[in-house]
Amino acid sequence: MAVEVQIFGTKSCKDTQKALRFFKERRIKTHYVDLQVRPAAAGELRRFGQKLGWGVLIDRQGKRFQERRLHLTSLTESQVLPLLEQDSLLLVTPLVRSGNELAVGWDEAQWRTFLKTAG
Repeated sequence: MAVEVQIFGTKSCKDTQKALRFFKERRIKTHYVDLQVRPAAAGELRRFGQKLGWGVLIDRQGKRFQERRLHLTSLTESQVLPLLEQDSLLLVTPLVRSGNELAVGWDEAQWRTFLKTAG
């Protein structure tokens, strides 16, 4: 079975670029979704949030989080999905999916697990 991964990120994100390079070097087919061009679909966000927790998806250290003054509020779980649907640039990137396996941010150990379980 051939391994394919889907990577959500932005061209300006260094970790997204490293993820793309990681899979390219291993000749893994990737489908890249540039969040600045096309936001992540609600279903994709829900898949990550339900499996990994909503809190890990928001980049609380990011410039966008500060610009929107979200650091001054406490977000409830029910507010996170609508917020991320509205503004995908608040996501921790990259989001990486291989089948039902998911990873958020730079997580080379998890990506290697994707490759082992698929191969």
